[in-house]
Amino acid sequence: MDAIVVMGVAGCGKTSVGEELARRLGWQFLEGDGFHPPENIAKMSAGIPLQDEDRWGWLDTIAAHIALAREAKAPIVVSCSALKRRYRDRLSAGGTRVLFVHLDGSRDIIHARMALRAGHFMPTTLLDSQFAALEPLESGELGIVCDIDSSPAEIAARVSARIASVA
Repeated sequence: MDAIVVMGVAGCGKTSVGEELARRLGWQFLEGDGFHPPENIAKMSAGIPLQDEDRWGWLDTIAAHIALAREAKAPIVVSCSALKRRYRDRLSAGGTRVLFVHLDGSRDIIHARMALRAGHFMPTTLLDSQFAALEPLESGELGIVCDIDSSPAEIAARVSARIASVA
């Protein structure tokens, strides 16, 4: 496996779980939000949902980092919403083996978590657009779904235990 992408809607815990998972595996962690261009951050900060055309460059940048990790034989964990199948296909293009870990939870739980975050550009008003865009993992995709009912450490432990069975 070349990379693990911890995916899901805003506020589901991608960064917290991804950091803990990377620590457990001894892999590098990359925060996908850090690769958004300023225009995307400005849109989201203003409460404007991103469209596919806003995401392609961002996804290509993340895919390039995954490809570099593959070439270096240094697998990585990346946080990235990866909401749609075509986004996930773009991240795993070129024979790159990417395991997608979908952090799944109810809108109410995620909304409550988002409301507690300080200093993040993604407002709670965009949560519904995230759920509307979300395409759950399909058969044929290398991935696992994990409920967000526990702490990030517990979720990362569950994911770690399941990696061998799906990889």
